Amino acid sequence: MMPSDDTPRVLVIGGARRVGAAIVEAFAAAGCAVTFTHHTARDDAHALADRLGVRTLPLDLDDPAAVTALGAQLAPAPLDVVVHSAARYRPTPLDMPPAALAAEALAHYRINALAPLLLTAALAERLRASALLGGGAVVCLGDIHAMGRPRPRHAAYAMSKAALAELVASLARDLAPRVRVNGIAPGVVLWPDAGPEADPELHRRYVQRIPLGRIGTPAELAEAVRWLALDATYVTGQVIPLDGGRSIG
Repeated sequence: MMPSDDTPRVLVIGGARRVGAAIVEAFAAAGCAVTFTHHTARDDAHALADRLGVRTLPLDLDDPAAVTALGAQLAPAPLDVVVHSAARYRPTPLDMPPAALAAEALAHYRINALAPLLLTAALAERLRASALLGGGAVVCLGDIHAMGRPRPRHAAYAMSKAALAELVASLARDLAPRVRVNGIAPGVVLWPDAGPEADPELHRRYVQRIPLGRIGTPAELAEAVRWLALDATYVTGQVIPLDGGRSIG
């Protein structure tokens, strides 16, 4: 079905799996016309798109030229909301070989901070033209652990997500008054599938430091993103923790 003129058009960057897929589902359930990008999870992306009746496009966020090209491709079409959900999250211990550390730091920056800047800039005029109440919206996914609670061995990730938080404030200034720009900074809403952070004992210790006594859920995060994009018409320039109180606990 073709969207009607008053159907919100939403672009989710990184929507094939896990939290990104929950965000795609939340906007689809709200009656939005959704397009989302994927990179390596092609099969998951097409299965989700087929199930929800939405559109998916390939995108390598580590390639600034590809990001700019997608922005140019999408710029002629109506657009109301952009959600920057995709992220690179890899350990960067300081004893890595210098060349490897530099490569990882730059890749984290390109994916987690530069790509949102380039894509939002390319789509700014379309977002300004949104007829939504409150105007167009951009929502970025940050991390409470890049806001004063850094994880050990993840300096490059924390640096890139801190840059993203500053991007929220900068874009909110640059795109006002027709576009609102906000962020959500989750704690844990979904444990990693594998690796050291999949350890149940680590999970138990982490939850002990959360005042609400549990981790969040992808659905709770997705609903917060949907609210900021569609309902929070007098909120801009904010990065809201969604962490069960972990950032104060």
